[in-house]
Amino acid sequence: MMTPSNFSFKKSTTGKSSMIKRLISSSALLLPSIALAEESINGADTAWILTATALVLFMTIPGLSLFYAGLARSKNVLSILMQCFSLTGLMSILWFVAGYSLAFGEGNGFIGDLNNLFMANVTKGSISGTIPESLFAVFQMTFAVITPALIVGAFAERMKFSAMLLFSSFWLFAVYAPVCHWVWGGGWLSELGVLDFAGGIVVHITAGVAALVCALVIGNRKGWPQTAMPPHNMTMTVTGAGMLWVGWFGFNAGSALAADESAAMALIVTHLAAATGSLTWAACEWKKFGKPSVLGSVTGMVAGLGTITPASGSVSPAAAIVIGFTAGIVCFYATITIKQKLKIDDSLDVFPVHGVGGILGSLLVGVFCASELGAFSGYGFGGDNTSIGSQLEAQLIGIVSVFAYTAVVTWILLKLVNAITGLRVDEEQEAQGLDLALHEEKGYDI
Repeated sequence: MMTPSNFSFKKSTTGKSSMIKRLISSSALLLPSIALAEESINGADTAWILTATALVLFMTIPGLSLFYAGLARSKNVLSILMQCFSLTGLMSILWFVAGYSLAFGEGNGFIGDLNNLFMANVTKGSISGTIPESLFAVFQMTFAVITPALIVGAFAERMKFSAMLLFSSFWLFAVYAPVCHWVWGGGWLSELGVLDFAGGIVVHITAGVAALVCALVIGNRKGWPQTAMPPHNMTMTVTGAGMLWVGWFGFNAGSALAADESAAMALIVTHLAAATGSLTWAACEWKKFGKPSVLGSVTGMVAGLGTITPASGSVSPAAAIVIGFTAGIVCFYATITIKQKLKIDDSLDVFPVHGVGGILGSLLVGVFCASELGAFSGYGFGGDNTSIGSQLEAQLIGIVSVFAYTAVVTWILLKLVNAITGLRVDEEQEAQGLDLALHEEKGYDI
């Protein structure tokens, strides 16, 4: 880079005016070099990802926290809020210590290396694309926060707080970080051309499958399903759902990692899928039960959001309507199957909404990414895939491998934690409620 020392100024005989002209001329020569030094950081991109990062964190606290807490019984409302709040802190620290390095370190096709422990290489001047690497790292941190928090809904009202913290810590390193590396960190699924724009595989399938395994291993709540256990505060749930809807714009549109046309398209398809999913679920309830419920409307919205997530950077608005519509129907019947037919107490429907939605969206992107579908045309295949068939094959490999890996490792981790601390509170604590039993507090003093 040129510096003022590269320039020699001849002594002027024409006074102050001549000197000013030469200084202006010399400064002009410096400008291209200064611009080249700074052009790798884009202010618009940085500003948008700063905003998106806040939005994704907003999804967990307070969005998911309120959504889940309202769905629980009143004697467990604080325990849900405590779990989400504590996971936000714990996962953030663990991501800083080793999670970021394992997910995005060079490593190999399966896992990143440990060369970036404690984010030692993330400096004020390090850059990722057109944004500071520190911003990229914290944006990804918010995804690492919300994914274990989603699993909370499966074992709500019956897992020990200590067991929840220990399991989530192990799970971040053993499941989330490797799968994140496979898909987003240059791992083997990335090489295969698997499409997952914002986390259908990395977030929703891993969380959904882990939730299903947790529900099976820890068992049903005492008295369920013989005794109805309805949400205690739907107002709280709807408030949290609204926050999730808004925050999801950061989740999906932020995954473009730029303030550009991809972010804008991701935002509109996200919104359309959420709207369609909500209305479709309500319509399914209306037809089957005679009345549409508020709970169904907000759950359908979340199903639409989870299903569009892997496809949000690859499909058109018309395709988003189809994806949201499909999500509303498929996730609605998946919930009925899990709860009423299989009698699995996935308390807050994590697997049928997030897991099934993530699987569905990860398959549908393989179709709607194609560019020869008229109004439903997408924006191209991943990697070396050149047809719907080859892309669907890659997507199916990604889905099956992540499903199987997550299920097996989650089961092992649950057994390990059970041996260390035990997983479940005793019957007396469960009957009393976790708010008092584990935290000596009540959500409502009435």
